[in-house]
Formats: sequence, structure tokens, C-alpha cells
Amino acid sequence: MELRVLQYFLAVTREQSISGAAKSLHLSQPTLSRQLKDMEDELGKQLFIRSNRKITLTEEGMLLRKRAEEIMELVKKTEDEISLSDETIAGDITIGAGESDCVRFLAEAARTVQEKYPLVHFHIVSGDKTTVTESLDRGLLDFGLLFGAFDTSKYEYIKIPSKDRFGVLMRRDSPMAQKEIIQPKDLWDKPLIVSRQAIFDSSLPTLLACDEEKLNIVGSYNLLFNGSLMVEEGMGYAVCLDKIINVTGEGSLCFRPLSSAPQTALHIVWKKYQIFTKAAEKFLLQLQQMTS
Repeated sequence: MELRVLQYFLAVTREQSISGAAKSLHLSQPTLSRQLKDMEDELGKQLFIRSNRKITLTEEGMLLRKRAEEIMELVKKTEDEISLSDETIAGDITIGAGESDCVRFLAEAARTVQEKYPLVHFHIVSGDKTTVTESLDRGLLDFGLLFGAFDTSKYEYIKIPSKDRFGVLMRRDSPMAQKEIIQPKDLWDKPLIVSRQAIFDSSLPTLLACDEEKLNIVGSYNLLFNGSLMVEEGMGYAVCLDKIINVTGEGSLCFRPLSSAPQTALHIVWKKYQIFTKAAEKFLLQLQQMTS
């Protein structure tokens, strides 16, 4: 399958019509239709459901769109890296990270690198551990910030000196807000809002000293900002990390630490045997200097 045809396919998914895509690509409609039909024949799958008004994707078409977007992003990233001269330290560094105050550490390292090499640009992509590791494996990220255990046989890593602390985000008018520290049993009968990653990792029984099926989990979040809105509207208590939501001042929310939750270190990781750009090498060197 040619990259050119993948670009045609993505244009059709954006425009949702053959005619609109043909116009944007400066192709005739019959030429584009033939290219798409040849691609479907090559794959042996129907990718589009055609109608008079618009084109929609089949299940196989949606999978191809996701993979095609990743392929084109990787192609652009590779072209940008190769096009840079040997003398110039420039380019993009992409870091996948969950919500954590430890992102400040990465930002400090990035600022230091940019002061020396202003043509280096940093991009942080938010996601939980599963999303970050999948993107690392596909080559879409240079580095990932991971909380908790990970596969050390696949990744090199540096331990970040700061640590995150688990606790409970709640309304200030909650009776539990009078406590300085929350005991796990305080939450056993409460409506809980938890992270998707905590469910995936099965870490709740350790955090709350209770089997997950016995807990009253009323909702989940991927980004804690959304979880904080659920708490603010009175849906329940969010089990989360500290310093992500600003609870200073006279706001309606507050954070209380969990007595049972140890502080857990974070790591900046990258794929083993990864070939770095010069810009990424400078960033890694800065991280090593800051953690040595």
C-alpha cells in the first residue's frame, strides 16, 4: 500500500465525500474513486459505506484511519529529523505523560534545553500509562512519564526524584473534609470516582484495603479535571493524586491524603535501543544531569 493512497484515504475521511476529497487533492473524482476501490480490493475489505449525502467508515475503515494517521505522523516526524543538518540542534521532542505535578520536572529540563537550543520544541501528549506505552512502542513518542510499575525489559528509564501522593478530592462541605488524613475504611461505603488506570491496574484493593467489587464505584475519569467536575457536582469522592487540581483559596474542593497510600516514584522512560535525534539526546543528557 502506497503512502500516497493513504493520504487519499485520509482526505476522504476528512471531507466525508469523494467529490470534496477529489477537489482538495486536485484529482478527478473517477481517479480518486478508482484508487480507493483498488485499495479495498488489495485489503479484501470494504472500507466505506457510500450514500448520496456522505461517506461513512466501516469498522475496518475506522481501524485503517487510526493506523493511517499514526503512519503519516511517523513519516512526518522522520522527514523532519532527517532534513535537519548535522550542525543544527533543532526539532521536536514529544513526551507522553499522565496528569502529575512531576511534569514540572520535565518542564524545567525542557526550559534549560531551549535556553541553549531555541530551535528545539517540546510537545506533551496527555494519556494514561496504557496510552503512553502503546504510543512509545509505535514510535510516536520519544519519552514517556510513567507512574508505578512498567516493563523494564522493554524500556530504559530514569527515576524522577519527586514523588506523587494519593488521596481524596472532595467538596469542602463534606463531613470528611474535617479530617486531616483519610483512612481507607472511611471510603468503603462512599460513592467513589476513580481513574481508568486504577481500574485497569487493579490498584484499588491496595490503596483502599478492600476488594474492588465491594466498593461503590459510581464513575471513572481519564483526566482529573473532568473528575473534579463530577466531585464538584456532588457525585462522589475522587481517589486521585495530589497537586493536580488547585484546591487553594476559597474554592469548593479540597484534598486529603490517604493514610494507606505510600508515595510512589515516577520514571521517565524510552524504548530500548532507540535511536535518538540530536535534540532528544540533549534532553536526555539534561535529565541525567538533573537526577545524578
